Amino acid sequence: MNTGRLRLGMLSILLTIIVICMSVLSLLSFATSSADLRLAKRYARTVEIRYQLEEEGRRLLMESGEDAIIDTEIYKDGYKLVIKADGGNITTWSIEKVWEEDTSIDDLWEGN
Repeated sequence: MNTGRLRLGMLSILLTIIVICMSVLSLLSFATSSADLRLAKRYARTVEIRYQLEEEGRRLLMESGEDAIIDTEIYKDGYKLVIKADGGNITTWSIEKVWEEDTSIDDLWEGN
């Protein structure tokens, strides 16, 4: 009868490598999904602000009437809606992100 020893050295090394790889992949997956969630929430907030600006702009057009001349800017949470209309014809309707220069670093080259 063969009473040889069971050699588990290579098998234990292989299982250890597999466990380490699976742990790294699960951590990467968790980090990616949490970053995707943060980005989705930021995008949802941006879309919500844009829709609120659109609603305010349409309300302004309805209240002004068809023959009104409108040249206005509506600000909300860092975004700006620019409306220009002349006698019922809308010539400009744009939503832009308001940009503010970062002056916290005094010695930064301004590009001149």
